[in-house]
Amino acid sequence: MTRKTKIILGIVLVLALAAGWRWLGRSRTEADDRSRGVAVPAGPEAAVVRAEQHSLGIPLTLAGAFKPFQDVDLHAKVAGYIKTIYVDVGSHVKEGQTLAILEVPELAAELAGADAAVRRSREEIRRAQGDLTRAKSSYAAAHAMYDRLSQAAQQRPGLVAQQDVDDAQAKDLGGEAQVASAQAALDAAQQALEVAQATQTQYTALSDYTRITAPFAGVVTVRYADTGSLIAAGTSSSTQSEPVVRLAQISVLRLVLPIPESIAGGIRLGDPIKVHVQALNQDYVGKVARFADALDEQTRTMHTEIDFQNTDGQLLPGMYVEATLTQAEKKQMLTVPLEAVEMNGPGGTVLVVNSQNVLEERKVHLGLQGSTRIEVLSGLSEGEPVVVGSRNEFRAGMKVTPKEIDVGQPGAAGAR
Repeated sequence: MTRKTKIILGIVLVLALAAGWRWLGRSRTEADDRSRGVAVPAGPEAAVVRAEQHSLGIPLTLAGAFKPFQDVDLHAKVAGYIKTIYVDVGSHVKEGQTLAILEVPELAAELAGADAAVRRSREEIRRAQGDLTRAKSSYAAAHAMYDRLSQAAQQRPGLVAQQDVDDAQAKDLGGEAQVASAQAALDAAQQALEVAQATQTQYTALSDYTRITAPFAGVVTVRYADTGSLIAAGTSSSTQSEPVVRLAQISVLRLVLPIPESIAGGIRLGDPIKVHVQALNQDYVGKVARFADALDEQTRTMHTEIDFQNTDGQLLPGMYVEATLTQAEKKQMLTVPLEAVEMNGPGGTVLVVNSQNVLEERKVHLGLQGSTRIEVLSGLSEGEPVVVGSRNEFRAGMKVTPKEIDVGQPGAAGAR
C-alpha cells in the first residue's frame, strides 16, 4: 500500500468518525419524540367556562333612604309652662309613658269652678224635689176637699153653699198648677246639672292634656322645650305653636321606592326586597307592605313602601340604601359570563377552545345582559368552552391547556 493510499484512507476514516459523532449528538426533533412516545410540552393554561342555559333578567338599582315607621311632633293641647320634662334626645319610651307635665294655673281654677257648679246644681235639684213634694201634698189635700164638697152638694142640694164649692175648686186648680211649676223647676235644675257636668268634663279633659304622653313606643329624636318654657296650645291658629318633643318609631323602618312602570305590575304584597346598606356594608331583606296601585302621571312610577324589622336598632333612619330589582326576565337561554365576551355593539367575540385545545375566535350575536352573564343568540352552541379572564394573554390559533372553573351562581338580579 502506497503512502498516498494510506493518507486517503485516514482522511475518509476521520470524516466517517466526525459524521457518526454528529449524528449521535444531534438534538431530538419533534418527530423523533413522537416516534419514541415522548409527551410534547402543552400550551399555557386557560380558564374556561361552558356555555349553559340560564334564566336572565335586567337588574334595576333604585336608591332610597330609611324612614321611621311613624315620626311625629308632639304638641300641647293647652297653653302653659313646662313644669317637668322627663325625656331628652335619645330617650327610648313606651306607649303611654309621660314625657312632660304642663303647669296651667287658670285651668285649675276653671276646673274648680266647674266642680262647684256641679255641686250647686245638685243642691238645686234636691231643693226642687222638695218643692215638688210639697206642691203635690197641697194639691192632694185641695183636690180631696173639692171632691167631698162637690159630692155633698150633688147628693143634698143646699147643704153646702156654692161659694164654698167654688173656693175648693179654685184651690184644687191652684194646687195642680203648683205641682206643674215645681216639676218644671226640677227639670230645669236637672238640665243645669247636665250643663255643669259637661263643663266639668271639658275642663277635666283639658287638665288631662297637661300631661303629655307618648302615643307609641319609640325614641325621642328632638327636644324643643326645657323646664319653664311657655308652650302655646297646639290647636291655636293665631300663633305658631312650638312642639315639645319629636318622637320616632324605629322598631320598624320604611323604605319608599318609586317603582318604574316596566315592573310595577309585578309588585305584590309580601314580596321580599333585598337592599344593600352602604354605611354598614351589609344586605338586608324587607317585605313589600303597601303600594299605591297606580302610577304617578308625571314620573310614571308607583309609590311603594317596604317595611324592615329593626328590633335590634342596627338600622337608623336616614341611612342610604340601594335596592336591586329584576325586570324583563327571560327563562332558560344560552348564556356565557360577561368576562368571556369582547363587546362590539350588538355583537362581540369569544375565544372557543376546540377539540384539539386550540383557540378559535368566534363572532357571536348578543341579547339580554344581566349582572354576571349575557345571552348568546347565535354563534355558539351549548356546552362549548369559552375562555374567561384576560383576553390579552391569548390569541386565535394558540394551543392551550383548558381548565374549567366555576364562576359561582349568578346573582339574583342577573340570572337565576
